[in-house]
Amino acid sequence: MAGPLPALRQRLPVASQATLALVLAAFLWGSTFLVVQDATEGAPVMAFLAARFLIAAAVLWPLARRRPASPLEVRHGLMTGSLFLAGYVFQTVGLQYTTSSSSAFITYLLVVFVPFIDAAVVRRPPGPLVVVGVALAVVGLVLLSGGSSGFGRGEWLTLGCALCFAAHLVLLDRVTSQHDPLRLTFWQVLTVGAACLLPGFGSGGFGFGVEVWAAAAFTGIGATAVAVACMVWAQRVVPPARTAMLLLLEPVFAAILGYWAGDRLGGRGFIGAALILGAVLMTELLPMGRGRPVGPRHADV
Repeated sequence: MAGPLPALRQRLPVASQATLALVLAAFLWGSTFLVVQDATEGAPVMAFLAARFLIAAAVLWPLARRRPASPLEVRHGLMTGSLFLAGYVFQTVGLQYTTSSSSAFITYLLVVFVPFIDAAVVRRPPGPLVVVGVALAVVGLVLLSGGSSGFGRGEWLTLGCALCFAAHLVLLDRVTSQHDPLRLTFWQVLTVGAACLLPGFGSGGFGFGVEVWAAAAFTGIGATAVAVACMVWAQRVVPPARTAMLLLLEPVFAAILGYWAGDRLGGRGFIGAALILGAVLMTELLPMGRGRPVGPRHADV
């Protein structure tokens, strides 16, 4: 299976390709917060999600249909897609009540939840480097988001998103090696889009303006079809705790883009971003933070 970065296939080892795929996914997701926040001001949440994810499924299907099917791929796609659905509903609704920067940072409290959910599944406590990295990341997230004193309706909804996304990463780690990444990605995004379709009609329909449809296309192609395929493929190599740490680059990218758009974080925010980057670099550069050897992994789910 060629990864999402085929041009680098002959130049870099698979583990490095997987790392780059996750960095690309983080960048694509980080670019969506301002777009989604603006778009949802002119469209019902469920209708926008349906449009975004059905566009992604339509883009993926011509490629996925040529790939070999595998047993349980639909079941696993529905299971992981359902967690993805819950996370995106919490996140998109939450964006109506909070800033794009706060949403990005609180979403990545999932870095706290992932190693402990994973430890409960595999019955092995997280390593010391993971704990130190998580602690640094939490401090960074507190500085970036303003801490618990800044929590309101939008922040609590986004915290629910973080829990769902954390569970999604752990479950995906258990099943991704059993299936073709593009086919598994297709079933996940189709699950989200189909589940949002009828509620989308009921909440006001799809009479969007051009700007909203453009946002749905942008997020559907780049930040859904491409980004999710990158993540699914990369998790065949990278364990969930390290995946979550790499995806912490998303709020950093969101902060940079938000700064250009006039969303200032101040000194505390920049210190928080530096701590997050430090946590990511620590887990990437120190040997104890690196992932599993490349190879097939199977689990009964």
